[in-house]
Amino acid sequence: MVDGIRMNSAIFRAGHLQNIITVDNMILDRVEILYGPSSTMYGSDALGGVVNLYTKQPQLFISNVASKKAPWRVNGNLVYRYGNGQNENRQHIDVNLANNKWAYLTSFTNSSFGDMRQGNKRLAAYPDFGKRLFYVARENNTDVVKDNSAKVNIQKFSGYTQTDLLQKILFKPNENTEHVLNIQFSNSSDINRYDRLTETSNGLPVFAEWYYGPQVRNMVGYKLSKEKLNGFFQDLTLNANYQHLEESRMTRRFRSNNKDYRFEEVDMFGFNVDLLHQDASGDLHIGVESYYNNVFSTAYRNNIATNLRSAITTRYSDGPTNMANYAMYAQHTQFLKGNWVLNSGLRLNNVQLNANFKDTALMRFPFTDANQNNTALTGNLGMAYNGADGFRIAFGFSSGFRAPNVDDLTKVFDTRTGYVVVPNKDVKPEYTYNTELNISKNSEKYTLGASIFFTRFKNALVVDKFKWNNASAILYQGIMSDVYAMQNKAIANVYGFNINGSANLTPNTIVAATYSYTKGRYINKDMNGVNAEKPLDHIPPTYGRVGLKQDIKKFSAELFTVFNGWKRIKDYNLNGEDNEIYATKDGMPAWQIWNINTSYQPTKKLNLSFQIENIADLNYRYFASGISALGRNYVVQARYSF
Repeated sequence: MVDGIRMNSAIFRAGHLQNIITVDNMILDRVEILYGPSSTMYGSDALGGVVNLYTKQPQLFISNVASKKAPWRVNGNLVYRYGNGQNENRQHIDVNLANNKWAYLTSFTNSSFGDMRQGNKRLAAYPDFGKRLFYVARENNTDVVKDNSAKVNIQKFSGYTQTDLLQKILFKPNENTEHVLNIQFSNSSDINRYDRLTETSNGLPVFAEWYYGPQVRNMVGYKLSKEKLNGFFQDLTLNANYQHLEESRMTRRFRSNNKDYRFEEVDMFGFNVDLLHQDASGDLHIGVESYYNNVFSTAYRNNIATNLRSAITTRYSDGPTNMANYAMYAQHTQFLKGNWVLNSGLRLNNVQLNANFKDTALMRFPFTDANQNNTALTGNLGMAYNGADGFRIAFGFSSGFRAPNVDDLTKVFDTRTGYVVVPNKDVKPEYTYNTELNISKNSEKYTLGASIFFTRFKNALVVDKFKWNNASAILYQGIMSDVYAMQNKAIANVYGFNINGSANLTPNTIVAATYSYTKGRYINKDMNGVNAEKPLDHIPPTYGRVGLKQDIKKFSAELFTVFNGWKRIKDYNLNGEDNEIYATKDGMPAWQIWNINTSYQPTKKLNLSFQIENIADLNYRYFASGISALGRNYVVQARYSF
């Protein structure tokens, strides 16, 4: 969610997404992460949590000077940031122009990132892990392999640039009414798919080119907020929005003249109305929501030697394709005696999808359309005790729902060489049934918290082996490839826990720590019809953070460590999106890095910061990633406020 507007489009994939980078973190006000199922308030897709990104709001200037015409005021920020680990250069400006009724916020950020330098300190068991030993260049109209052994830690072709623009206009005609127009634009350069460029087969690169075209997100949103209404409901919030999204993928195999182009565009229309009633006994939210997606998918092949075009399969259905979400919901909070609170909610969801396949000859499609109309009722029920001494305990039960989207239902693509995903029009929604327990204690000197959860999936959506026209392998783009498809599996379980705490060692010194553990399994029948337990994909290893922070007048510093546990190869889902081919033979090794952040504010208007990331220059990768993380990185930033 961005400013209360849903980012999840009809083509959001089950794999790993880079869409969040289209939200400019230089203008973020805050990030709220809601752990646990949130389908009652947010609908389909909100099975494991919700990330709410809030950009800064325009600020009105309230003057104490008596005047018929309120004065205008201008303020803002200038920011420059540089990091040597990937030659990061970022420039940002935001300006707020306001009086007591109108406010205009304009933000612009230009970002440039060079090739990432990975850490040099490797584990003895994996001395060559992640090394960039070669790259492909085009010379005399021929692909050649270039030796990169002199710069093995430079992850060549991992850089990109990006531009972000935000414009908000706020109008507040009276104390109880507020209008906000929210315009956001994000556009990137081409972004190479680094992991696919490192693939080899028989000692040679698989791809000469594999890159995403510019990633575009255009958004226009209008929000109306009214307070102190007459009648049962006191507050009303209305949100109407439009988004235009563009993605593209360009690929060319090594020493092939055929370059494939695939383009996707999505027009997304959203509408939400939320009403709030509050009194001494609690509050009640009711609302309706609708999102409608039009998807356009095109593709062609161009011979770079002859410039002749030919037809290839599109990534998604190439005919008229749309997806609609409709919902109504109610969420109630009841204050009970003895500091107890009862939370309950219901949501009625309807998700419709219609996809048409025009050109079915290339893949010999056994069908020409895929249509779904899914309705589900989800809800939650929970109790919480909020003690006067800072002790809190909460437990709850909830159900979740996710309907297949266009990516789940219609995609044709190879996520790795020799592996092709095909459409399965018979997939159904997946449902979750969840329980969780949270305990926390807050005081002036310390905080402690712990949570435990268990989620049961029904009809869990996972990628598994499939037959296409009764064949388990097909010729796809000239490569004999095993066939996979999204399918519903009978049972899946996800469970885990999180602990966190902080303590004030002195009035200016705080230590804080978090630790999380998650495990997921699903039960699937093997080739002999016997139930076999397999790992779910997307399940991270254990991870955590421990930090010590000191604030002294104008200076602050924090030393902290971030760590991940082992992800053993036996815990990988070999058919899904865990990407075991980019790990070691044993899985993804555990790692721990140390960082230091410092900041100094010599004046009220100027703030200077200096960071060292990955102090030990460790070579490591996040689980499921095909690119190594930054090595030692020195970052300087200057912020001037006016």
